[in-house]
Parts: sequence; C-alpha cells; structure tokens
Amino acid sequence: MNWFLELLRGESAAHSVLALAIVIASGLALGHLRVRGIGLGVAGVLFTGLLAAHWGLHVHEGTLEFVREFGLILFVYTIGMQVGPSFMASFRKEGLRLNLLAGAVVLGGVAMAAAIWYFAKLPVAVAVGLLSGGVTNTPGLGAAQQALKEVVPGAAEAGQYAGMAYAAAYPFGILGVIGTMLLLRGLFGIRLADETAAYEKAQAAGEPPQNFNFQVANPSLVGRTLTDLAGLVRAEFVVSRLMRGDSVTVPEGAEQLQAGDLLHVVCTRSDAEKLAIVLGSHSAVDVRKQSGEIVARNVTITRRSAAGHTIRELDILARHGAAITRVQRAGIELVAHASMVLHFGDRVMVVGDADAVRSVAAELGDSMKVLLEPDVLPMFFGVILGVILGSLPIGLPGVAAPLKIGLAGGPLLVALVLSSVRKVGPLVFYLPQSANLALREVGIALFLACVGLKAGERFVPTLTSGDGLVWMGLAALITVLPLFAVGLFARLALKMNYLPLCGLLAGSMTDPPALSFANQTTGSDAPSVTYASVYALTMFLRILTAQLFVLLLA
Repeated sequence: MNWFLELLRGESAAHSVLALAIVIASGLALGHLRVRGIGLGVAGVLFTGLLAAHWGLHVHEGTLEFVREFGLILFVYTIGMQVGPSFMASFRKEGLRLNLLAGAVVLGGVAMAAAIWYFAKLPVAVAVGLLSGGVTNTPGLGAAQQALKEVVPGAAEAGQYAGMAYAAAYPFGILGVIGTMLLLRGLFGIRLADETAAYEKAQAAGEPPQNFNFQVANPSLVGRTLTDLAGLVRAEFVVSRLMRGDSVTVPEGAEQLQAGDLLHVVCTRSDAEKLAIVLGSHSAVDVRKQSGEIVARNVTITRRSAAGHTIRELDILARHGAAITRVQRAGIELVAHASMVLHFGDRVMVVGDADAVRSVAAELGDSMKVLLEPDVLPMFFGVILGVILGSLPIGLPGVAAPLKIGLAGGPLLVALVLSSVRKVGPLVFYLPQSANLALREVGIALFLACVGLKAGERFVPTLTSGDGLVWMGLAALITVLPLFAVGLFARLALKMNYLPLCGLLAGSMTDPPALSFANQTTGSDAPSVTYASVYALTMFLRILTAQLFVLLLA
C-alpha cells in the first residue's frame, strides 16, 4: 500500500491529477444535491476543494496556478463563443434598457463593496473576494486575483484571502438573488398567472417571419420587376413562389409582374401590410398548395467556403433556380434578405424543385456530422489573441500599475468579437453546443478546484474565528441592496413584467442557480430570454470592475 499512500501524498503529476479529480468529482456530486429545488451546482467543487485542503490534501503551487488559469481561460472563452452572436443585438430596443438596469446592479454592488472596504477597514483582497462571492461571479474572482498579483505585496497570501472571502460570501450570493425575487413578489402581490398571461400577450405582438399570399391588382406594377417592387416597398421580404395561370415557379428578381399574378411571400406582418398597399390585395389562394413539384427544405450551412458570404453573393437563385426564404440563427428565425451574411451553423429554408434544392444543399454542406465535429484550431488561435490582449498593459492616470484586462477579460473579449464575425480567412469560429458546454464545465471545475485547494488551509479557522460570519453579513449587503433597488425601480417606474424581471436579476448576478429557480417557479422560459440578453455585458463588467476595484484601491 506504500505506492498508494505515496500517490495520495506525493508531488508527482499523477498525484496532482488524482487530487484534482477527487475534488471535482466529489464537488459535482455535492452540487447535484438539491434542497427545495436549489443546489450548489458546479460551485460545490469550491467547497470540496476547501475541505480537501483543510484535511491535508495538497497540490504543488505551480501546478495549481497553471491549471487554475487554464481552466479560467476555457471557461470565459466558451462563454464568449456562446453569447457573442447575440451580444450586439442585446443593445437594440428593449435590450438596451435591460443592459442599463443590469449595469446599475453591477455598479451598485461595486459601490457597496467600496463602502464596506472603507468603513470596515477590510483588506482589498477580502473586499474584492466578498464582491465576487456576493454576486456569484467566479471569473471576477479570477480577474481580481490576477490584479492582486500586479499591485499587492505578498500576492499569494492576498489571493488566498480573496478565495476565502469568496467562499464565505458565495452561498448567500445564491440565496440573496432568490430571496430578492420572493421579496418583490410578496411586496407587489404578484400573481404568476397574470404575469404569464401579460407576457405572452406582449410576445404575441412580436414579428417572426410568416407566410402571405398576394395578388397583383395594382395596374402600375404591370411590367415592373420584382427588383423594382423591392425598391418601392421599404420592407424585408422574399417572394418564394409566383403563380401565373396554372404554372408555379420560383421567380428571379428580373421577373416582370403581370396583372393577376399570385405571389407567395415570406415576411413579417407589418411588412405584409406595406406590401398589400403596393400590390393591391391579399389573396385567399395558398400558392404553396398549388406548387406541384416545388418543395421546401431546411439546409444547414456546414461548408466553410459558403459561410461568411451574403445571400446575394451566393446567387443561389440564378445558379440553381432556388430561393432562400428564412434563416434560423441562435434559436431566432429571420427573414432572409439579399444583404444578410450567412454564418457557419445557420439553418436556412430553401425553396425550389427537388433537384435544385439538392444542389443547394450539396453546395452549402448540410452535414450534421461536420456540424458536430469541433474544430479546435480556431479556438486556440482565439486563445492566443485573448492571452495577448489580456496581457497588454494600459496606463491610466493616478493608477499605481497599468491596467490589464487579464486572462479572464482578454479571452472573453476576443471570443465575443470572433464569434460575432464567425469567419476570418480560412478559420471558422464556431463551437458545437455540446463541445462548448463540455469545455466550459471542465474549465470552471478546474478553476474552482484550484481556488478551493489554494485557500482551504486557512478557510475553516477564518470562518470559525468570527471573521467569516462577519464577511457573510457584509456580503449580504453587496448582494441584496443593489438587486432590491433596481428591482423596485424596474417594477414601479418601468412597469416591468415579473417574468423578465426575474431573468434580469439572475442575469445581473450571472447566477445560473437563481435562473433555474426563476424558470421553475414561473413555469416559463421567459426569465432565460432576459438572462441571455444581459449576460454578456454583465459578465464583462463583473470581470473588469473586479480588476479595477483592486487597481484603484490597493
């Protein structure tokens, strides 16, 4: 048994792997335990790491530091890859207001942490640990620990205190968000059935692509082409079929209109009303049912040479006699238009005869096997850029050390940009969802295990000596006060529906357990929509403000 004891107590690579695996496996098992539907999730790894270190399980410090930073990079990069395509869209219309509210929660928490640091005379490392734990933001802790290395003497010890404060604050960070949701619900006497009905009614007013049929009844259009029609109507629409007499075709832009032509159009309802004014009238005839050999098929873009081009550049209609009418991207269905850039992984609706549709499918790829195979070359190219960007020093007046976005912020920002662009030269920046989730969970599990193992030796004495309980109380203020203030304002001043409000509160704290609670309580996915809208900006602000907190106050 000596070999086994040596494996447990030694400093070999096998010992490090075994120790990390034990901490992660036991932590994930702990995270799966639920009380009233609430569990720690992957955060359980942090607590098993703390306990393992307290009971004497150690890993070489250099190994811990490398694994921790690499895990953090994997985590934030995959987050950026997921939310990047919708990041800029989240600032439009309602998304702008939601992101301003989420930003207010972030800044409110930072202000509370700064006030606590000043009045309670806490070390900066403890204050930023309470800030990151109180808002349940692990990448923020990683960014703060990076900054502590730059400006604080004895950074290793300071990093441990930040980790201990984070662990002390984290449980109430989760419970505080859920408690605020319940408090607002009770305070305003909210009935979930009423809120759900109101939300669904508002959503019904949205404008997804729909099918419409029109008859050319406007004499002034006779002899004009479909391209001319597009110039007359300020709308996004696709004419997928034209019926003239008994013949149904997929028309090109140069097709000249005749009186009595029936057009099958894909567009939004408001754009359909604009078309009706110009064309003359809606038609009761469903052209699709008269289409004969014309078929419609969903095709997935998996050929890299096709991605990154507009629909006009692909010229599918002229070369194959088929039309692209709809584009499904990130769960949202859009009306296809000539200037739309198609991305790898987009799912498009192709309309034409069977041979034409097959030809288009072959050209665009339409291979689920390709879609499910992750290409890791672009990912590591992005990591290279992210590490370089994160290490770039930025001098600020009055700040002791140059600001660095760090190994949390750099890869996140690069992933946001690359996943929005999707293609640079021959590189396609796309990760299948399964690969993204797997890498993300591995990354955050490695990071939390290392944080726990590094801070665990001093955690229990700190918690039982009295400081830990004080830290938990102070973290509660960081969690609840900004959330309650913004929630109150959103409900009273903005008349915000409770379902998206719950998603806003959970998203402003980047708190998946709270989101899960909101979805289960409301019986709706509505909170998830708001959560996704604010997640990208909130995550970036959490990482940036945690680092600035250290650099400005240290």
